[in-house]
Amino acid sequence: MQKTDFLVIGSGIAGLTYALKMAQCYPDKKILVLTKAAADETNTKYAQGGVAVVNDPENDSFEKHIEDTLIAGDGLCNEKVVGIVVKEGPDRVRELIEWGARFDKEKDGDYKLGKEGGHSEYRIIHHKDVTGWEMERALLEAVAKQKNIEILKHFFVIDIITQHHLGYLVTKATPDIECYGVYVLNSQTNQVEKILAKITLLATGGNGQAYRTTTNPSIATGDGVAMVYRAKGRIENMEFIQFHPTALYEPGMKGQAFLITEAVRGDGGILRNKEGEAFMARYDERKDLAPRDIVARAIDSEMKRTGTEHVWLDCRHFEKEKFTEHFPNIYEKCLSIGIDIKKNMIPVAPAAHYSCGGIKTDEWGRSSIQNLYACGECSSTGLHGANRLASNSLLEAMVFAHRCYTDAVNRADKLSFTDNIPDWNEQGTSEPREMILITQSLKELQQVMSDYVGIVRNDVRLQRAMRRLDLLWEETEQLYENTSLSIQLLELRNLITVGYLIVKGAMFRKESRGLHYNTDYKGKSELVQNIVL
Repeated sequence: MQKTDFLVIGSGIAGLTYALKMAQCYPDKKILVLTKAAADETNTKYAQGGVAVVNDPENDSFEKHIEDTLIAGDGLCNEKVVGIVVKEGPDRVRELIEWGARFDKEKDGDYKLGKEGGHSEYRIIHHKDVTGWEMERALLEAVAKQKNIEILKHFFVIDIITQHHLGYLVTKATPDIECYGVYVLNSQTNQVEKILAKITLLATGGNGQAYRTTTNPSIATGDGVAMVYRAKGRIENMEFIQFHPTALYEPGMKGQAFLITEAVRGDGGILRNKEGEAFMARYDERKDLAPRDIVARAIDSEMKRTGTEHVWLDCRHFEKEKFTEHFPNIYEKCLSIGIDIKKNMIPVAPAAHYSCGGIKTDEWGRSSIQNLYACGECSSTGLHGANRLASNSLLEAMVFAHRCYTDAVNRADKLSFTDNIPDWNEQGTSEPREMILITQSLKELQQVMSDYVGIVRNDVRLQRAMRRLDLLWEETEQLYENTSLSIQLLELRNLITVGYLIVKGAMFRKESRGLHYNTDYKGKSELVQNIVL
């Protein structure tokens, strides 16, 4: 057993920003960061485009950024939260720069500003086409200088510890559910340990691996959302899964797809169909810079209409030097598979990218479970509504990490540990005989979610998906109860839970709004509501 004042689950921008602030505020207290893989293997690392922040007051304003966010969110954003994130964002970016993050600059020293879909102005600061990697690097270096932060790698959190583990009946109606810490699987020793904490922050990232093709790394298995749901915490708006319109299409692609950042279209890239037509004008007056939900549906429509597995992104008119300077990673990746952007168009197709819903929080990042905060992609703060505006996610992570820290600081000294937590009980379990029971169930889950709960949905597809998920859940719970734990089994269990929440939310939403497009309800309901599960 370990004890820590502050426990952080996840080592992306949200978790590290929070940990760093806590360490600087409390040099005499211990901050423990758990990550299930290497410290830098996070969704943050793969964020290409940049950070949307008002940095040019002559041409831009908070009001414009707020309006763009609200339009993209299609009526479901929390306007107060949008204002908070947009107005507090510049201070958080300045902090990150002070910690060592390097963003591209013009010759005169001003930051280079990009433009992406849904934005009315140029406001995206970036580092080439690997902005997330650069931010992660800077934060890890800053964290390494703090003597009271410990990062434990290859520790998989199984469950949040609550009154349930003390023998009490805990339901959704239970008032004042409390988090006392977590049970974790140490994948190096294969032993389950318990870690007690006064305050716990979930910064576990997204759930793209619920789908067959995603821009997310293999670790994005919805762990935090699934844990909170099992602990009877509140989850909302899970039906809003954002599909990035332009993942690099490679024949037979499955798993993590290479992302072609929206900034390429912001710089003038043009989407074309099989016939070479620049088709986006038929779908939206903003053409290639419409919000992602519109572009992804347009591409899906063109693919179905022409019977193709992808469309094309035309960058042949770009100056080669300008493209390679801004997008060196994309240029090298394309070249490695025989695509010269000056001669060839880039084949692209939508892929699961971002979860706009998640663990329901208030404006300070507090979940419905006491002493448990959530921020980053695993949370639902109210910023994104029905569709996330491009490059708002890294901004949200920094702003809410700071707000979680601010609120936790005011409460930390009043809290104490709960010591009478039982050890993990694995009696009656045995080694799994066949891993295919896990790997095949994962394939089935991803196929069901991709085929029935993708960009375009209908009631029949959702009902089919739910029946199949029910069966997968029963089979997986039997494995969980009877076999010793493995990361593969735990991730499968979490992904099935996340899949269930996405389908359940989609079934409850009797309308088409933002990222949720149901052909049985093409219009919007007059009742604008969040689906809380």
